[in-house]
Amino acid sequence: MEKKNIDWSNLGFGYVRTDKRYVSNYKNGAWDEGVLTEDSDIVLNECACVLQYAQTIFEGLKAYTTEQGRIVAFRPDLNAERMESSAKRLEMPVFPRERFVEAITRVVAANTAYVPPYGSGATLYLRPYMFGSNSVIGVKPAAEYQFRVFCTPVGPYFKGGAKPLTIRVSDFDRAAPHGTGNIKAGLNYAMSLHAIVSAHEEGYDENMYLDPGTRSRVEETGGANFLFVTKDGGVVTPKSDSILPSITRRSLVYVAKEYLGLKVEEREVLLSEVEDFAECGLCGTAAVISPVGKIVDHGREICLPSGMDEMGPVTRKLYDTLTGIQMGRIEAPEGWIHVIE
Repeated sequence: MEKKNIDWSNLGFGYVRTDKRYVSNYKNGAWDEGVLTEDSDIVLNECACVLQYAQTIFEGLKAYTTEQGRIVAFRPDLNAERMESSAKRLEMPVFPRERFVEAITRVVAANTAYVPPYGSGATLYLRPYMFGSNSVIGVKPAAEYQFRVFCTPVGPYFKGGAKPLTIRVSDFDRAAPHGTGNIKAGLNYAMSLHAIVSAHEEGYDENMYLDPGTRSRVEETGGANFLFVTKDGGVVTPKSDSILPSITRRSLVYVAKEYLGLKVEEREVLLSEVEDFAECGLCGTAAVISPVGKIVDHGREICLPSGMDEMGPVTRKLYDTLTGIQMGRIEAPEGWIHVIE
């Protein structure tokens, strides 16, 4: 399929309508067969459960062109697994994992004209999501649901390279103890909107959220997990029941251990020990690793030795290795790369 006439190198990280999306409806206890459609609009009753009680979950992943010219997706089986966990937590029907991967495959295959070419720095972002669609006025789960997948070409998260970020320790909580912080529910992100807007207004790039129980341990940001590097080159990631199990973070942990031979710890991280780390990064689908140069704790500045000019050396190795695996420059572990065509 001939590529669309898009200036790939100048794409932003935003929505571009593409040709096809996948839709499947759940009714009377079963999912229908699902279809590809050109219709990007959703029509809902004014009392739809998603509008009244925010019963919605989503995922995010990418497809891209490798060095060998193949169109692939990165670990969609883990997105399917995580969406299953999210659905169960919000009393929603599980969309079968194999059908999830099939839907991803069909959407990418139907929109190959929008998959950016290798070396452009752009990718095809995929957004699978599910919501309660029938009218519900009493507080209870919906009886009908819709699962959808759309895609949009996006540019690199950072224009001109990933410059280290300045973040603040937030006074807001991202999630409640024993709440929904460990699933990818829309309501978690709504909770973070005021905090991120106020952070930007004060000149910060992101928030560091602490555990809501004691406010002494590092959790995550509004949309990414933390990864720290010790002064002797080890990797530390926070462990908590109320943070999202990032697929990027899990992949980076594997890369650190198996490809780079680094010592890795997944444990509770106290805010008081952050100043002892050499590097810090935020892990997520959009940018893989976003380096952090400075953390501000109510006026007290914690400056990472890696500085504000560029990625630290260990963070750079992790980034280069994982993106090398994704783009086909480095051999991938079995099952990580899902070939579309």
